[in-house]
Amino acid sequence: MKKRAKLIFAILATTTVMAGCTPKGGDASVSDNNGIVDLSKSFGGGNPATDAPAATDAPEEDDSVPEGMYRSELTNEIISKDIENQRPVAVMVDNETYAYPHMGLNQADIVYEIMNSTANGRITRLMVLVKDWKNIEQLGSIRSARPTNFMLAGDWNAILVHDGGPFYINDFIARKYTNNLSGGFARFSNGKATEFTEYLTSENYTNPSTGKSYDGLISRVEKGGYSEEYNDYYNGREFTFVKGGNRDLDGDSATDIKLPFQHTSSELKYNEETGTYDYYTYGDAHIDPLDDNKVLSFENVIIEKADFTKLDDNGYLIYNVLQPDPWEGYYCTNGKMIEITWQKMGEDSPTYYFEKESGMPLELNTGKTYITLVPDDQWKDLKID
Repeated sequence: MKKRAKLIFAILATTTVMAGCTPKGGDASVSDNNGIVDLSKSFGGGNPATDAPAATDAPEEDDSVPEGMYRSELTNEIISKDIENQRPVAVMVDNETYAYPHMGLNQADIVYEIMNSTANGRITRLMVLVKDWKNIEQLGSIRSARPTNFMLAGDWNAILVHDGGPFYINDFIARKYTNNLSGGFARFSNGKATEFTEYLTSENYTNPSTGKSYDGLISRVEKGGYSEEYNDYYNGREFTFVKGGNRDLDGDSATDIKLPFQHTSSELKYNEETGTYDYYTYGDAHIDPLDDNKVLSFENVIIEKADFTKLDDNGYLIYNVLQPDPWEGYYCTNGKMIEITWQKMGEDSPTYYFEKESGMPLELNTGKTYITLVPDDQWKDLKID
C-alpha cells in the first residue's frame, strides 16, 4: 500500500505541475515500421508483482450499502458481496457490422473501443469488462486480441477472453500477469459466416442444431488453472467515484460525441431522459437483443489521446499506453465535459486519471463507463458538441 501511495503521489505531483500546460501528444508521432518489432524490448517484458504498487486499502464503510452488499470497483453500483473478490473478465468483441447484433453487451460494466488495425478504415474492436461473469448467458461474437488489450486487461487483473491473434501477442501471453483464454468457445447456429458464430457462455453449452458441446467460462477458468479471485498482480481500484451523489461538471456541452473512427462511425449521444450516453455505430443505436433491445448506454465517457506504433504492412499496431508523462483527454458525464490527463506506468498497473485544471484525481459518477483511445494523428477530427 505504501508503494501505491508513493506512485500516486508521484503522478499527482507531476500532473499538478503540468496543470494548465499542454500534456504530451501535441504532434502526431505514429511509427511506421515495415519490419518486425521486438515487443519484449519495446515494453520491458512486463511488471512482476514485486515491482508493482500494492493494492489499495479497502474502501471506507458506506452506511447506505445493505448488509451482504458492496460498491463495485468497476461501477460503484451496489452489488452482491459474494463476488467482491472475483476478478472481471475482459472479452474481445468483433465490431464489424456482420457481427451485429451483438449479444449480451448490456451486461458490461466497462467497454473499451480502440482501433484494431490501421487497415479497413481503421476499424475498431471492443473489449468488454464484466464483473459478474458467472451469469453470462451469451456474449459476443468473440474475435482475436491485440497486444494493447493485454495491457488494458492488466489494469483490472482481468482474465482476457479472445480467439487467437497475430504472433505479436505471444510475448504478452507469456507475461506473468497474463491469464487468458483463447478460442474453443460456444458456436451458435445464427446463419452467419463461421468467424461471427463464436460466443462466450458462463455455463457449458450444447448447440441444438449440431449436437456439439462446449465448455462454458466457469469450466474454462477452472481447467486453465486460473484463480477466480484477484491475485498478486491486482493493484487495487482504478476508478475514483463521487461520494454521496451525482456530479455535474462545470464545463462545455458534450451532448454529441463523434469519434474519428471512419469504418464504424462510432458516436455517443446524450439521452436527457436517462441521463446516459447512448452508443451508436454505423448510424444506428447499438441494441442488445438479450436485454429487450435496450440501447447500450453509459454514465461516464473517457476519451484518451494516445499515439501508437504500426507493426507491419498488414495494419497490426500497438498503442503506446505506457507513458512517462501524462497525456490529454476528456471526461464526459451528464451532458458536460472537462479536460483530463491520463497516465499508465506499468503493463499490469491501473491507468490514473486527473482533472487537467486542478491536477486532482478524476471522480466518476456511479454507473457504466465507456473508454476509447483516439489516435493522436486523428485527435483533431474528434467532435464534441
